Amino acid sequence: MELFDVYPLYELKPVRGEGNYVFDDKDQAYLDLYGGHAVISIGHSHPHYVQKVSEQVAKLGFYSNSVLNDLQTELANKLGALSGCDHYRLFLCNSGAEANENALKMASFYNGRSKVVAFKKSFHGRTSAAVNVTDSPYIQAAINRTFQVDYLPLNDLETLEKSLAKEDVSAVIVEGIQGVGGIYVADPEFLLATQALCKKYNTVLILDEIQSGYGRSGRFFAFQYAPGLEPDLISIAKGMGNGFPIGGLLLHPKFEAKHGLLGTTFGGNHLACAAGIAVLDVLYQDQLVQNAAEVGAYLIDELSQMEHVQEVRGEGLMIGIEFGFNTAKLRKSLLFEQKVFVGSASNANVVRLLPALSLGQKEADLFLEKLDHALQVSGNLQPA
Repeated sequence: MELFDVYPLYELKPVRGEGNYVFDDKDQAYLDLYGGHAVISIGHSHPHYVQKVSEQVAKLGFYSNSVLNDLQTELANKLGALSGCDHYRLFLCNSGAEANENALKMASFYNGRSKVVAFKKSFHGRTSAAVNVTDSPYIQAAINRTFQVDYLPLNDLETLEKSLAKEDVSAVIVEGIQGVGGIYVADPEFLLATQALCKKYNTVLILDEIQSGYGRSGRFFAFQYAPGLEPDLISIAKGMGNGFPIGGLLLHPKFEAKHGLLGTTFGGNHLACAAGIAVLDVLYQDQLVQNAAEVGAYLIDELSQMEHVQEVRGEGLMIGIEFGFNTAKLRKSLLFEQKVFVGSASNANVVRLLPALSLGQKEADLFLEKLDHALQVSGNLQPA
């Protein structure tokens, strides 16, 4: 049987990882500034993570959610304490798309509406409702377009109020920092005003922290750059399991739990919880959220001074570097010549940096050196 052709693939085969490096089948080391789509949060093969996952799989990898699982409680308690959101309740699932799917469903249960406001350049997942609120018609099938979505400009409060004033919007879904779109930051003032409008018009505010959460922005959640913001629903995934599939939805106490509203077979399984607990342990013990803030600020400052860089956006270790040219050749040069993984964006002129939160200044300086070298090759600055 052949694999279905989903992505264009680089001719490169990683076989192991250690810290902020991955190694291919020829034992060539690559500096990882992408973390496999922002998934690697504490570094590859962290000893505590390896130990916790190994011990759990040797005991019990999975059983039904119809029985008690103390690991779920431990995960929820540690997440609440570290994030500052301990008054929320946690629903565990398997991915970011599932988290957003359930967030949209809970919003509709709450107010009985179906229309959603999302934002241009957004990305919220590839399942049915999640893809319908993602600003990419190319990945939406006809069957996905089952409810109305208004795509509005990010940080445009006047346009948002005009939409909400019709009082038919179930939810506003917004990324704390837009990732796939090219690292566009939601202004704190805009988020606070959005919260006020949502309360005024009985609309549910969903913060998609799937890519920007779990310390990546230098705060546990990117929305915490807006003091006083308290979203109704917060979706999480990516860095939550350091590579093990796990997602979640944080629900404000305003939502009443009823049996049958939400459900999952694999969500919150024993092995996933062990991975999630290990990540939280390392984030806390190694102060990785603070490290992301410090190393990220250093990188943003240094990148802003580099030749050919037009703009640097982001917070912490969620960084978008915009150039005045298509970056396909530059990214390929970084990968195959400089041995550095970076990411692309739907904006072809943007390079995304999403390294593990353990990235040190020495590794940041090495990346800056390699980027500068790649930029000196004139062919990398030409249209792809």
